[in-house]
Amino acid sequence: MKYPLILASSSPFRQSLLQKFNLPFDTFSPNVDESALNNETPAQLVKRLSELKARAASKHFSKGLVIGSDQVAVFNEQILGKPHNKHNAVKQSSLFSGHSVTFLTGLCVYDLTSGESKTCIEPFNVTFKTLTDAQISAYCDAEQPYNCAGSFKSEGLGICLFEKLTGDDPNSLIGLPLIKLSQLLAEFGLDVLSAQSNTALS
Repeated sequence: MKYPLILASSSPFRQSLLQKFNLPFDTFSPNVDESALNNETPAQLVKRLSELKARAASKHFSKGLVIGSDQVAVFNEQILGKPHNKHNAVKQSSLFSGHSVTFLTGLCVYDLTSGESKTCIEPFNVTFKTLTDAQISAYCDAEQPYNCAGSFKSEGLGICLFEKLTGDDPNSLIGLPLIKLSQLLAEFGLDVLSAQSNTALS
């Protein structure tokens, strides 16, 4: 393959998404500070962090196309952090009941050799059902989504919380917008479909 692919994430969800491309890739944990800067908008935050994560690969690799991604949930113009415990998850989910939450996923592809990078932001909207306290509590106990922005796992039982999903790519909700990623990789000369013949030969 023309470029080694590198995923700047230790997330098993992002790794399983990237596996859909059927191409070999390396991973590492970028270990960047994810705190928002003063007056930073949600879109600016995910753009900056996805670029920081991708560029962190230069400490570990000398060449390759690095994929960095970051996601926030936004409700009433406020960035929602990970709940970390049941109390906070119940509180978040109760706020969302009957309302919509926007997920913004930043995506950066960075070429370690040339130093060139391309970044985009993919929005995705989730409309929640009107949920009872008992439903919210039962969901939190069953799936314990305490390290997930928005207090749910859409790839699991969390799908039962929703009224509807609106966006271009459902993969972006899980953390990696694959449609946009394939477009960005193509701009760097890596066509995912054409590269399959190389994979079959290796």
